[in-house]
Amino acid sequence: MIKIAVFASGNGTNAENIIKYFKNHLKLRIKLIASNKKDSNVFKRASKHNTQTFFFSPKELYNGHVLKELKKCEIDFIVLAGFLLKIPKKLIIAYPKKIINIHPSLLPLYGGKGMYGIHVHKKVFDAKDTETGITIHFVNEKYDDGTIIFQAKCRLNKYDTIQGIAKKVHKLEKKFFPKIIESILNE
Repeated sequence: MIKIAVFASGNGTNAENIIKYFKNHLKLRIKLIASNKKDSNVFKRASKHNTQTFFFSPKELYNGHVLKELKKCEIDFIVLAGFLLKIPKKLIIAYPKKIINIHPSLLPLYGGKGMYGIHVHKKVFDAKDTETGITIHFVNEKYDDGTIIFQAKCRLNKYDTIQGIAKKVHKLEKKFFPKIIESILNE
């Protein structure tokens, strides 16, 4: 059984979607939902599905405490689903090509520090882009810079609002993220 940890900083809709997708999977299991936000909605979503949770401070991410917890839980793979902190080098070395992230744009467009959620969608809107999408990539030491695994696109029109763009991107996340995780781990 491959044990997965999902890191999230926000509402947790992607994390919950992933939990549901793998609930009865024969080879893969969501073992841990981890967040750096004590009041994150992701904890409520995880508890609805009886999934173990773990809160940590940014300091604990960087001082090795989180890595110890992951090893204690025998985590094999890490998924970042709306996680906003930079992953430390120690963790990347401990999990080579075993940490992936989803980003709400077609990287390399609109990536980097501070580029997440609505901030990305506003950039897409302001640029009057005719398409946007999602990127799933391996994590390296830079924000949104690792090897791209998968991208999916959606068309935009002149009537799309920032919220409309966000909805279209979220649909792509929901449709593709769990399937791509599964395909990576079934290779």
